[in-house]
Amino acid sequence: MQLEPETLKSVTNRLKRAQGQLSGVLRMIEEERDCADVITQLAAVSRALDKAGFVIISAGLEQCILAGEDGRPDRAELERAFLSLS
Repeated sequence: MQLEPETLKSVTNRLKRAQGQLSGVLRMIEEERDCADVITQLAAVSRALDKAGFVIISAGLEQCILAGEDGRPDRAELERAFLSLS
Protein backbone atom coordinates (compact mmCIF):
# COMPACT_ATOMS: atom_id res chain seq x y z
CA MET A 1 0.00 0.00 0.00
CA GLN A 2 1.24 3.46 -0.82
CA LEU A 3 0.25 6.43 1.30
CA GLU A 4 0.44 10.07 0.30
CA PRO A 5 3.64 11.63 1.72
CA GLU A 6 1.68 13.83 4.14
CA THR A 7 -0.37 10.87 5.39
CA LEU A 8 2.72 8.71 5.69
CA LYS A 9 4.43 11.38 7.79
CA SER A 10 1.35 11.72 10.02
CA VAL A 11 1.10 7.96 10.58
CA THR A 12 4.83 7.63 11.19
CA ASN A 13 4.73 10.45 13.75
CA ARG A 14 1.76 8.87 15.54
CA LEU A 15 3.49 5.49 15.70
CA LYS A 16 6.73 7.00 16.97
CA ARG A 17 4.77 8.88 19.63
CA ALA A 18 3.04 5.63 20.63
CA GLN A 19 6.41 3.89 20.77
CA GLY A 20 7.71 6.56 23.15
CA GLN A 21 4.57 6.33 25.27
CA LEU A 22 4.92 2.56 25.48
CA SER A 23 8.53 2.90 26.59
CA GLY A 24 7.28 5.26 29.28
CA VAL A 25 4.68 2.73 30.40
CA LEU A 26 7.36 0.04 30.70
CA ARG A 27 9.52 2.38 32.77
CA MET A 28 6.57 3.23 35.00
CA ILE A 29 5.92 -0.46 35.63
CA GLU A 30 9.58 -1.12 36.39
CA GLU A 31 9.56 1.84 38.81
CA GLU A 32 6.38 0.45 40.44
CA ARG A 33 4.48 3.65 39.76
CA ASP A 34 0.84 4.12 40.74
CA CYS A 35 -1.51 1.74 38.94
CA ALA A 36 -3.90 4.51 37.89
CA ASP A 37 -1.04 6.44 36.25
CA VAL A 38 0.13 3.35 34.37
CA ILE A 39 -3.38 2.63 33.13
CA THR A 40 -3.84 6.23 31.99
CA GLN A 41 -0.64 6.08 29.94
CA LEU A 42 -1.47 2.64 28.58
CA ALA A 43 -4.84 3.96 27.40
CA ALA A 44 -3.02 6.83 25.67
CA VAL A 45 -0.82 4.32 23.81
CA SER A 46 -3.88 2.38 22.77
CA ARG A 47 -5.61 5.52 21.45
CA ALA A 48 -2.49 6.53 19.52
CA LEU A 49 -2.32 3.12 17.85
CA ASP A 50 -6.03 3.21 17.07
CA LYS A 51 -5.72 6.64 15.46
CA ALA A 52 -2.80 5.48 13.32
CA GLY A 53 -4.82 2.44 12.24
CA PHE A 54 -7.83 4.57 11.36
CA VAL A 55 -5.68 6.93 9.29
CA ILE A 56 -4.20 4.00 7.39
CA ILE A 57 -7.61 2.46 6.78
CA SER A 58 -9.22 5.69 5.70
CA ALA A 59 -6.28 6.64 3.44
CA GLY A 60 -6.02 3.24 1.82
CA LEU A 61 -9.65 2.20 1.84
CA GLU A 62 -10.17 2.16 -1.89
CA GLN A 63 -6.68 0.92 -2.65
CA CYS A 64 -6.60 -1.91 -0.12
CA ILE A 65 -10.14 -3.02 0.51
CA LEU A 66 -12.73 -1.73 -1.94
CA ALA A 67 -10.91 -2.77 -5.10
CA GLY A 68 -11.27 -6.52 -4.90
CA GLU A 69 -10.21 -8.86 -7.66
CA ASP A 70 -13.40 -8.19 -9.58
CA GLY A 71 -13.24 -4.43 -8.93
CA ARG A 72 -16.26 -4.60 -6.63
CA PRO A 73 -16.27 -3.64 -2.95
CA ASP A 74 -15.48 -6.43 -0.50
CA ARG A 75 -17.81 -5.47 2.34
CA ALA A 76 -16.76 -8.39 4.54
CA GLU A 77 -13.10 -7.35 4.29
CA LEU A 78 -14.05 -3.76 5.11
CA GLU A 79 -16.00 -4.90 8.17
CA ARG A 80 -13.09 -7.08 9.37
CA ALA A 81 -10.67 -4.17 9.02
CA PHE A 82 -12.81 -1.83 11.09
CA LEU A 83 -13.61 -4.45 13.71
CA SER A 84 -9.94 -5.29 14.13
CA LEU A 85 -9.44 -1.75 15.46
CA SER A 86 -12.34 -1.82 17.88
